[in-house]
Amino acid sequence: MPLPSRKKNEDKSDFLSRCMSDETMNKEYDNNSQRYAICLNRSKGSLLQQVCDNISESDDSIGYTEEINDFASIVVPEDTEYLDFGENPEEYIFSKYKYKDPRTGQIYYFDMRKNHMMNGRNLVYVGKAAEYQGKKVTLNKPFRTPKGPKKFSVYVKNEKGNVVKVNFGDPNMKIKKNIPERRKSFRARHNCDSPGPKWKARYWSCKAW
Repeated sequence: MPLPSRKKNEDKSDFLSRCMSDETMNKEYDNNSQRYAICLNRSKGSLLQQVCDNISESDDSIGYTEEINDFASIVVPEDTEYLDFGENPEEYIFSKYKYKDPRTGQIYYFDMRKNHMMNGRNLVYVGKAAEYQGKKVTLNKPFRTPKGPKKFSVYVKNEKGNVVKVNFGDPNMKIKKNIPERRKSFRARHNCDSPGPKWKARYWSCKAW
């Protein structure tokens, strides 16, 4: 199958989320950092898209939201790896439902049992995913991700009530919010007065600054 390409008028962060969760990308590039680098390169799209991106987002430090369709993608941090960003934490134990792509045999996991589609095909319900039992994480509480592809990750519930992982922060840059000019510049550049929902990377990047 071909690698994903950015669609016309598709938001850059939406493409990165789709690309990072893509079945072919996950099979060919199991290293998160490598997969992210390739997705980032493919996100450039047309010249017009690049111009729009430069207007709306001056760097790639914000990140992306990752749907949890693969058991291996669940990272359970140590207690010492969590950071306090002033949000209300919530314990969550993964208990998911397993679905199968009837054409490819690819397995997907979802929080809710309902009709799910992937790549334009209806998925077949297999059963409750026993292997997810006991995977406990804390929602709304970021943690460091030294193996990348971003500096931090956080588990949150999205607008559908599903738990997703938001990856944010440039691992090659230090947060310098103690320097008033740097903090003001970052917050203005990313419109931190209106950071958007918790299931988007910009919300958490603004929290960090």
